Amino acid sequence: MNEQITSKERTLFLKKQKHRKLMILFWQIGILVFLIAVWEISARVGLIDSFILSQPSRILATYAKMVQNGLIMHIGVTVYETLVGFVLGVITGTILAIVLWWSSVIAKISEPYLVVLNSLPKIALGPVIIVIVGAGTEAIIFMALAISLIVTVLEMLNGFQHTDKEYIKMATTFGATKFQIFTKIVFPYNIATLFNSLKINIGLSLVGVIAGEFLVSKAGLGYLIVYGGQVFQLDLVMASVIILAVVAAIMYEAVAILQNIVLKLYGH
Repeated sequence: MNEQITSKERTLFLKKQKHRKLMILFWQIGILVFLIAVWEISARVGLIDSFILSQPSRILATYAKMVQNGLIMHIGVTVYETLVGFVLGVITGTILAIVLWWSSVIAKISEPYLVVLNSLPKIALGPVIIVIVGAGTEAIIFMALAISLIVTVLEMLNGFQHTDKEYIKMATTFGATKFQIFTKIVFPYNIATLFNSLKINIGLSLVGVIAGEFLVSKAGLGYLIVYGGQVFQLDLVMASVIILAVVAAIMYEAVAILQNIVLKLYGH
């Protein structure tokens, strides 16, 4: 009897959860459609200047032209540069965080420099990066790497340092080495921290890539935005910005999906 009641309660709970998700999705789509409609109507009746802010119908026409003129190539360039800078930043930053966790002396020495580098606007170093690396894809990737690297180091190091001390004490009592403590306790304990860092860094890497494309690129979404502004094709600018927002959202969701998969497998 109790099992039947529990089963009914669970079924009711799942239905409520499903209904809640559908309601949230409905409102999300509804608000988006409403905003697009207001934007279009405002442009048509003259409440906003369609030359500056464009309008959905003009942007759709612009997309048709962009597809015929290498839109997929430009998206691919930006995504490639972002992913390379993102992966390099995460791997390098995590390795540096491990080194700093391993040696508290090095961590203390590095702390003020990490704080300064984190607060420094990396985009200001753009001209220097171009001179050192060269005016090409390498400079753009380096910009993305520079922006995501320090954030990864600080996030992961903070997570490593705040791992539950009781676990570490217990492992030490049983004679575990520092390497074993890190691989069996510290790193697994901070899987969620790693993915939180990834979620932040995927957006930061994209910001770095767009900033780099503003300066030196001959392809990519950043290039299209700059080009559209230079020739006063503001429909092209708005269309590129919308594509950029969609790309950023897709990348973020990809990281979130990967997080769910990893935590289901190794969350314990």
